[in-house]
Amino acid sequence: MGHIIGKDIYRKLGEKVDNTTVRMPWSDAMHEMLVNLYTPAEADLIVRMPYRPSTVERISRLTGMDAGVLQPLLEGMCFKGLVCDLWEDGQYQYMISPFVIGFFEFTMMRTQGQLESKKWAELFQSYMFGDKSFFESNFGDGQQISIMRALPYEDAVRDVEHVEILDYEKASALVAQHDKFAVGICSCRHEKMHLGEQGCDVTLETCTSMGDAAEFLLRNKFAREICRSEMNDIMARSKEMGFTLTTDNVKENSGFICHCCGCCCNLLNGIKFSGYPGVLVSSSFIAAVDLNDCNGCGLCVKACPVDAISIYKKEKDDPAGRAERYAVVDKSICLGCGVCSLKCKTEALKMDKREQKVIHPEDSFERVILQSLERGTLQNLIFDNPNSRSEDFMRSLLGGFLKLSPVKKGLMSDVLRSRFLSVLKKGSS
Repeated sequence: MGHIIGKDIYRKLGEKVDNTTVRMPWSDAMHEMLVNLYTPAEADLIVRMPYRPSTVERISRLTGMDAGVLQPLLEGMCFKGLVCDLWEDGQYQYMISPFVIGFFEFTMMRTQGQLESKKWAELFQSYMFGDKSFFESNFGDGQQISIMRALPYEDAVRDVEHVEILDYEKASALVAQHDKFAVGICSCRHEKMHLGEQGCDVTLETCTSMGDAAEFLLRNKFAREICRSEMNDIMARSKEMGFTLTTDNVKENSGFICHCCGCCCNLLNGIKFSGYPGVLVSSSFIAAVDLNDCNGCGLCVKACPVDAISIYKKEKDDPAGRAERYAVVDKSICLGCGVCSLKCKTEALKMDKREQKVIHPEDSFERVILQSLERGTLQNLIFDNPNSRSEDFMRSLLGGFLKLSPVKKGLMSDVLRSRFLSVLKKGSS
């Protein structure tokens, strides 16, 4: 590759992926994971690649690598899920895959060749759940912007005046917006299968995608194409089985719908493991119990994927004179998915509109910017050439400024957020 790859290339790779939209704190488990997924040549390319999606020509210019050598290397890394190829303006742009949604999912969705799926499952599990550092780095400071959000089941929402389910909150509307669909192996269930921890009786092939996201998965052989009818069948099965529907945390052009269960999903398990509800952004709704109809049967407790519901049992000398048994919702962690309502035979549980506003970014650009701002990596997207000393200086300068608490709080506020994003969008066009 025209230069000698240093022995510490995997430490440099760790620093590079830690500075993307999802933080990845260094650990021995991370080192072992990276060594098993990236060759030294692949690690070196990631270290030298720009942070923003870029054409082969731009990557060649910034890295000094010949485009003829670079192109097949990038294509091979796309096939492994270490790089994403995005079709835009009639050409491919290549972007470093973050940890999630990124090389974790794409690694465990692979089906081609002789693969070490069991070993990868063990490595990912050790890194994510060996301690809480991964979750603390991404959600420990009260971050509100995560990469995925919960979708409410439409018939779980209480039918009252002035409560509207917007199209971006309806799974049916998201499906209706697209004509291209794909289904692939659920990375979380595949991981849990190899760990002997899959608790649900469902096929591994449950990860559905739409539009451009489906095109990406199809051309890199992570999924197979399906028709609208099969997509609707998968949606119906998830409702029957009580899976939580999740999607891209954007209002426009959501590219996938995940069908999540509390036994396998790493995001749902991450909430229970870490105690940070922001791991998965809630819907704009929240579960509410009608005590007149609740009989305390406990079906909702079993259905809730994040253990947000418990059963109150009346004490002998209860001064409030409450019912013998009824469901209680922990509003601090309720996702607003509506799974509990689907299982409630007395219809005592329904979804009400949340009083507190939930931030759902307008599009992927806005989500990435806000996510990076919260996690202290926005400067890398603005000055994205890691091979430039002058840009390195500007990254340090801007990064220090953005770390100031009043600055960050101001840019995340309703008043300044839209202005801030508008300026960045104009600058990127």
